Amino acid sequence: MSIPLAVIETIIDASGVAPAIEKLLPAGVRGRQLGVRTLLLGMLACLADHRPGQLTRVHQALTALPAADQARLGVLAAWKTGPHKLTYRQVEYTFNLVADALSKHEPDGAPSRALTAVLDDLLEASIPARVSETSAALAADWTDIETWSRPPRHGKTQCADPEAAWGHRTSNLPGPRGEMFFGYYLSAATMTAEEEHGTAVPELARRMTLCSCKADPARALAAVLLRMPAAGISLGDILADSGYAHRDAAAWAIPLRAAGAQLVQDLHPHDRGPRGTHHGAIIANGNLYCPKTPTTLLQLGPLAPAASSQETAAHDASTTELAKHKLGRLTADDADGYHRVICPAVAGKIRCPLRPASMTLDRNRPEILTPPGHPPACCTQQTITVGPQVAAKTRQKHDYPSAAHRRSYYRRTGSERTFATIKDPATTSIARGWCRLTGLTPLALWIACLLTVRNQRILAAFAARQADAAHRAALGLPPKTRKRRRQTLASIAAGPP
Repeated sequence: MSIPLAVIETIIDASGVAPAIEKLLPAGVRGRQLGVRTLLLGMLACLADHRPGQLTRVHQALTALPAADQARLGVLAAWKTGPHKLTYRQVEYTFNLVADALSKHEPDGAPSRALTAVLDDLLEASIPARVSETSAALAADWTDIETWSRPPRHGKTQCADPEAAWGHRTSNLPGPRGEMFFGYYLSAATMTAEEEHGTAVPELARRMTLCSCKADPARALAAVLLRMPAAGISLGDILADSGYAHRDAAAWAIPLRAAGAQLVQDLHPHDRGPRGTHHGAIIANGNLYCPKTPTTLLQLGPLAPAASSQETAAHDASTTELAKHKLGRLTADDADGYHRVICPAVAGKIRCPLRPASMTLDRNRPEILTPPGHPPACCTQQTITVGPQVAAKTRQKHDYPSAAHRRSYYRRTGSERTFATIKDPATTSIARGWCRLTGLTPLALWIACLLTVRNQRILAAFAARQADAAHRAALGLPPKTRKRRRQTLASIAAGPP
């Protein structure tokens, strides 16, 4: 077993999920030989051995323990007829009781409140307190999970997994970029480093949820994240791609901001550029800009991944020029979400004839040559009030697409690495057939256990890297880095023939 049994038991006990689930199970006249605590231990031990999420493997993992541990955990019990070893039917019976207790009476493709609490507590217990306190930043993403059930036949709606539904996923394999699958959406929030100090942290999965493809994964994950402040865990930076940013503001951006989170996200192409006005100021990429901001600056897009150093410098210069036309914030949001902004000419960032004092500034600043003939409120007032409904969907921590935003957004790749590790055929792949149980609750329990085991592997690998870096530093050597595997056309042309 790659993870010591004592570590697994510590996680289960720290989470408190075993006694909470036991209270939900029906009480029989004859006690069960297999308790919830031992069942969860068997699931985690099974996955720690790189076995698929199947109950037969749980039975094998439990019966393979040393005799002393089997007697202590109830795998080997003393019956009137003599010693009795746990059977597969007992494993299946207890797991079905747990799944039924944590499921909704009328399944709707979303986890029950009891199941959500179990998922949250189990993952939080897998993260040591010394690690969880180092960063509040989370990288969010979702991926596809195929169910073991076959989809309904053409013209029918019945199948072995009524909660599953058809969904869409993007593939990097040759051929079409997208394809349909039958199953669920798995959403996860992964810890990542903070911006300020940049201290490295292990990329641990801190929250997860599973929902049917009929539901919106962004709304499902938002509900999970909003429960963290109530549990005493403050929200920091939330890094998300355009799949989240493009959602309705009431579903993602507004509630997370109200909970104290700061969004760092990519914008969907349909949300980029000018999108209306507010008191004459142009709304673009989550900010307000001078009415005479050059259109080419307002239509700037994100930097291409393979951009050269010259292209990067030119793009950063353009975003810096764009920032000079932005209306600067004067106040923080009040209790109702309102704040005030000031004209860039009044702030001394540009020169404008409508603000005579700004014309005394040096000519290194941009100058408005043709001010509006009928100046709007943003040009006549010192400040204007901005309500929470203005740029509610696109407003975020850094100006988009500035260099500061680009550097901060790079941290989001941690969420993709989370899914890469649980889809790696070398360890435990969650491809179809990995778990041959149908229904949202059984699948969610198995995935939570898998992410718990994955967190322990990441912690061990992170500690090993930190120790190696400290050893190399003591020898006067730089930290070990990975070789670049991706080749460019320029590097191939410069190489030997």
